[in-house]
Amino acid sequence: MRNNLQTAQGIISILAIICLAVGWFKIFPGDINYFLSARLFYILIGISFIVQGRMLMLTNPKFMYPMYAAAGLCIVGAFLPIESSLNIIKTIGLLGGVVISFISRSQYRQ
Repeated sequence: MRNNLQTAQGIISILAIICLAVGWFKIFPGDINYFLSARLFYILIGISFIVQGRMLMLTNPKFMYPMYAAAGLCIVGAFLPIESSLNIIKTIGLLGGVVISFISRSQYRQ
C-alpha cells in the first residue's frame, strides 16, 4: 500500500510541477496559464498532501492531521478569487505542507 501511495504522490507532484512550469513560461493564453499555475497547481499539491497524509498515518500519525489541514488550505485557496485578501491561504498551506513533510521525514529516519 505504501508503495502505491508513494507512486501516486510522485505522479501528482510531477503533474503539479508541469502545471506551474507551463504557467510560468506562458505557453498558453493568459487565462489558461493562470488556471494552470494559480489554481490547478494548488489543487494538485493539496491532493498530493492528502496522499502524503495517508502515508504519514502509517509511519507518524501525529503529522497526519496537520498535513490534511495544509492540503485543505491549498485546495480552498485555489478556488478563492485572486483579488481576495484570503488568497494567501493557499501559499500558507503550501509552505506548511512542505515544512511538515521535511519534519516528518527527518523524524522517520531517526
